[in-house]
Amino acid sequence: SLIFRAAAAGSVAVVGVSILTAAAQVPPHSGTSSPQLFLLTRPCCSPHSHVGFIAWRGTPRRGDGHRHRVAMGSSTGSNSPCLGWVVQKFGGTSVGKFPDKIARDIVKASLARNRVVVVCSARSTGKKAEGTTSRLLAVYHKLRDVGAAYASRAGYASGSDDEPDTPDTLIDQARRLIMDICTDHVFAAGSFVRDPGLRQALSARIEAECQELVEYMIAAKRFNLEINSRAKDRVISFGEKLACLYMTVLLQDAGVDAEYVDLCDVLHHDASAQLDASFYKAAVAAFARRLSACEDRVPVVTGFFGNVPGSLLDGDIGRGYTDLCAALCAVGLKADELQIWKEVDGIFTADPSKVPTARLLPSITPSEAAELTFYGSEVIHHLTMDQVIRAQPPIPIRIKNVKNPRGNGTVVIPDPVLSAGHQLHRSRPSEFKALLKTPKRPTAVTIKDHISVINVHSNKRSISHGFFARVFSILDKHSISVDLISTSEVHVSLAIHSGSTKVDAFAKAKQSLAECGDVSVLSDMAILSLVGADMKNMIGVAGRMFSTLGQHRINLEMISQGASEINISCVVDARDATRAMNVLHTHLFTFLE
Repeated sequence: SLIFRAAAAGSVAVVGVSILTAAAQVPPHSGTSSPQLFLLTRPCCSPHSHVGFIAWRGTPRRGDGHRHRVAMGSSTGSNSPCLGWVVQKFGGTSVGKFPDKIARDIVKASLARNRVVVVCSARSTGKKAEGTTSRLLAVYHKLRDVGAAYASRAGYASGSDDEPDTPDTLIDQARRLIMDICTDHVFAAGSFVRDPGLRQALSARIEAECQELVEYMIAAKRFNLEINSRAKDRVISFGEKLACLYMTVLLQDAGVDAEYVDLCDVLHHDASAQLDASFYKAAVAAFARRLSACEDRVPVVTGFFGNVPGSLLDGDIGRGYTDLCAALCAVGLKADELQIWKEVDGIFTADPSKVPTARLLPSITPSEAAELTFYGSEVIHHLTMDQVIRAQPPIPIRIKNVKNPRGNGTVVIPDPVLSAGHQLHRSRPSEFKALLKTPKRPTAVTIKDHISVINVHSNKRSISHGFFARVFSILDKHSISVDLISTSEVHVSLAIHSGSTKVDAFAKAKQSLAECGDVSVLSDMAILSLVGADMKNMIGVAGRMFSTLGQHRINLEMISQGASEINISCVVDARDATRAMNVLHTHLFTFLE
């Protein structure tokens, strides 16, 4: 069947075959005469075959020949319906530093092999603390302080030296932060978008989005709106919106038929909803419906998805939600692969910035990736692996480098046989099986900084279960998580991450723990972890680890090994942590055969 569409402006008409999702947009011309035919093509299943459609318009004036080439190039990249899906997630630093490389060398180049979905985090051109999301958090804090400013001003005399900021002052400070974000994105558009029309349209859209955020803040002040976690999510969502608008136009500028997809309002649930399996199932279905509506266009998806029970940022998901969004998209589309693009070649045997001899790992298991993420290596958001491993069929995750697109990266290969319950079972391999496959080395070594060790010695000599119950109830009251634990009947040692955001909670918990017994604290420590799924078959690996550290005069304050048998951890002085990691890597990875 044929599709006919006439546009009033410029006497434009387009005829195409029904397989096409949209006709090419042909710019109208003034001063035209007789119509002129030209053919636009769009790739189909074979790289050598094309589906085409014919457009005609009035003959352009002399000197307008270049507009034919722009129109022809505008539909050269799209998703072919007979290829498998790949979801590509790009972090904020990658979007900030390498946008042109992402658009032309990665996404566009991938369309010959796969259908592609692009998921973006908010832009960042430097440190995480200086990124768009961090600046939007500062905007939210200004907005939150507006209500407090109204209450506190009543207690101060006008003109006093310690008079707090007024609501108007706070709004002005927030507006300046938003304008800085706007200027940054408009400058990026001017630096990387080559087509003047696209560049101008993008700049206008960026300014409109930022103005919307300013107006939201003014409305919140004027009508005294409640500034809660939902408001926080709304403010933060603008970072992903701006990044995806930017990336959509960059792809269009590169000749890719891209579509901006905002997931902020795609989820709907009642007040009693929980962040459980039913929520993720509904999210997968909703994402799949929205992405399917793009047809053959390349979706550029906001990594921020709203209407999450409780809060996206302040709930169980937290920062790193873009990885989870990409995973849910991959599950919904039954993708062949989920790609997480970073600025490193993949996952290494140790941090390559601290261990010069660290080697790239071609593959690891999900359990190893989870351990590395928890103990200091920023690999993958913990909920991401849960979603792709439980998918049917399971979806592999590939970690790749935006600076080296041709590299193979590291693949996290789902193993449906090794469920969580199986991993907790202590294995007893036969001697024959051990001879067939004897692992030569662990998978990786990592460190986690900013650790404090709390030692609590009970002042009672009996009823140990009550002692432990009181200790953990105090930690729960102050929302403090324990990384490692070592216990005896009347003594417990706890390794706790003591970041700058937990200083007050940590101090209050320490004071409360004194009611349970004698309390001592070791600060400025680090957790050193040896990770490997096959370590349960490596006889003597723990002894080799600790003897190596002892030979190099590295003192151990605490030792722990989990029931999963894939992780051996100890606590060392933070000053010795990097040296300890290098020592273990040299003796257990480099020279071990």
